[in-house]
Amino acid sequence: MAPLVTLLAGTVLARLLGLLGVDALDGWLPALRVGLALMFLLTGLAHFGLGRRADLVAMVPPRLPRPELLVTLTGGLELAGAAGLLLPPTYRLAAGCLALLMLAMFPANVYAARHHVDLGGKPATPLPLRTALQVVFVAAALTVAFSGAG
Repeated sequence: MAPLVTLLAGTVLARLLGLLGVDALDGWLPALRVGLALMFLLTGLAHFGLGRRADLVAMVPPRLPRPELLVTLTGGLELAGAAGLLLPPTYRLAAGCLALLMLAMFPANVYAARHHVDLGGKPATPLPLRTALQVVFVAAALTVAFSGAG
């Protein structure tokens, strides 16, 4: 739930800053870009954190090779995408790539839910809720990717 809270709180706080006169955040689209960037900063850093990294490696389905490398690569892509969301020339491309990345990583969430992988000492998010969250995250990224201005 931390990614959802980060996305929502980051978006709302960025929008409030826009309303208070920060021109770069004047509108919901720039605020959503900031919320997504914060969410991917959080999730990207988790790929390298000592406690969370082992959990993320355990989520990788066994049929995929080199789970440690995959976690490192996806974490790096999430961090690069977070930075790309904040740059006007790249935010649409970054958002589209992050949407694809989330779809590519979703099987790990399915595996974790179906095989009762513990994450942070707690059971993985049940699959129906995780699927709903994934829809929200992908929809937010696609909103940014296909936006007309921002």
